[in-house]
Amino acid sequence: MSGKLKDKVALITGATSGMGRAIAELFAREGASLVLSGRDQQRGEALVETLKNAGSDCCFMPGDVSRPETNQLLVETALSRFSKVDILSANAGVLGLGAVTELSVESWHSTLDTNLSSIFYLCKYAVPELLKNEGANILINASIAAFKSFPNHPAYCASKAGAVALMKQLAVEYGPKLRVNAICPGPVDTPLLWDSSAAFPNPETAVTDAEKATLLKRLGRPEDVARLALFLASDDASWITGTTVTVDGGIMNG
Repeated sequence: MSGKLKDKVALITGATSGMGRAIAELFAREGASLVLSGRDQQRGEALVETLKNAGSDCCFMPGDVSRPETNQLLVETALSRFSKVDILSANAGVLGLGAVTELSVESWHSTLDTNLSSIFYLCKYAVPELLKNEGANILINASIAAFKSFPNHPAYCASKAGAVALMKQLAVEYGPKLRVNAICPGPVDTPLLWDSSAAFPNPETAVTDAEKATLLKRLGRPEDVARLALFLASDDASWITGTTVTVDGGIMNG
């Protein structure tokens, strides 16, 4: 299979829905072999079947990436199946909704562990392997919530800001051998976006209001994010590291 990621091995978390799934599908079309992760085994196995039928070499490992051992096993799976790993695409995320005074301590820790600590765990085990391969890179799916606050999203906003800061530190630590970048999507039409509307004062119109607030007057599609992810993961972006790229329909300038 030819493509921009031919002969590359990509490890993708949060791959069973939304942006993670769109990234997996596009990376597969561009020739990458894939190790996919998510919590829903049924959806993961269905995705693998779809991708294999399209000619992709891929596998799925269910698990909770907020646990260090899950990430270690993902890297070990990539090495045992494909003998290397070239690309990390970290997409797993949860919302953890509630004002600081209302949010449970358990929900705070769960959100930070899933959205931020999981990236640390994955990099801890994968970076030594990535450094062995020319053109290897890490791509973190963050959010405009790293820069823009939303009501009743304290854990989510903090975790995404932390993810961007971690990306920058990793880029400094491991350049020039390893590129590290972050994508910061705006309102993308995924289940997570619709779930987040419950945190706003006007939940029944929150998603429509976000759509109207974009300069392009539409919600993003998972494929919009996937195309940016492909560019940053490919050699087309060989001189780009330590940066965040917003893909938000212009909402940050609205």
